[in-house]
Amino acid sequence: MVRNSFSHVETWVFDLDNTLYPPQMRLFDQIEERMTTWVSRRLGVSRDHADHLRASYWALYGTTLAGLMHEHGIEPMDYLMDVHDIDFSPLSPDPDLAAQIGALPGRRIVYTNADTIYAAKVLQARGLEGVFDAVYGVEHAGFLPKPERAAFEKIFALDGVRPERAAMFEDDTRNLVAPHAMGMRTVHVAPTPSPAAHIQFHTDDLTGFLTALAGQSQS
Repeated sequence: MVRNSFSHVETWVFDLDNTLYPPQMRLFDQIEERMTTWVSRRLGVSRDHADHLRASYWALYGTTLAGLMHEHGIEPMDYLMDVHDIDFSPLSPDPDLAAQIGALPGRRIVYTNADTIYAAKVLQARGLEGVFDAVYGVEHAGFLPKPERAAFEKIFALDGVRPERAAMFEDDTRNLVAPHAMGMRTVHVAPTPSPAAHIQFHTDDLTGFLTALAGQSQS
C-alpha cells in the first residue's frame, strides 16, 4: 500500500505553485506575463527578447530571478513584489485538501521558490493558511533557488528537517532530484506522469493521494 511507503515520514514538505492548487487555475500565466513586462522594462529589451530571457533563465538557473541576479545583478525583492502583484481570484478554497494536509502526522511545511508574502496570499485564497507549521520562501535560502541542492540544505537546516524521514511534493520534476538524493520520499504532482528514477510516486490528485495515505475514503 502507498501508506506503508510513508509510514516513517515525520515532515511533509510541499511546493506551492501548481502543487497546492491545480495548474488549470492558471495563476502562473499572470506571473509569467508580469515577468516578461518587468524584464523588458528593466533591461530595455523588446517583449519578445524579454520572454526569451525569462524562459531561458528559468531553464538554465532554475528560476528567472536567479538568472537575472546572476546575469544582471538585480535586487530580488523589487522584482518579486512586482511580478507577484496579481489577481488571486482564480484560486478557490479547498476544504478537503486542507483537511487531508492537516491530518498528516508530524510537521507540515511549504517550501517555494516564490517569496513568503506571495505564498501567504496563495494559502489564504486556498483556505490553507492555518494548515502548515512553517512557510519558507526563496529569501530563506539566500535567494538560491530549487533545484539547487544547497537551497534545500539551507531550508532543511533552518527547519530541522531530517530528509530520510521526510517527503517532498512538487510539480517540477527538476526540484525532486536533490530531495531524492537526500533520501526523501518524492511525489510528482502534475496532470501527466514523468517517469524518472528520482520520482517515486506520481499523482494528478493531491487530495486523493493524501486520502490514500491516511487510509480513508474521500468524502
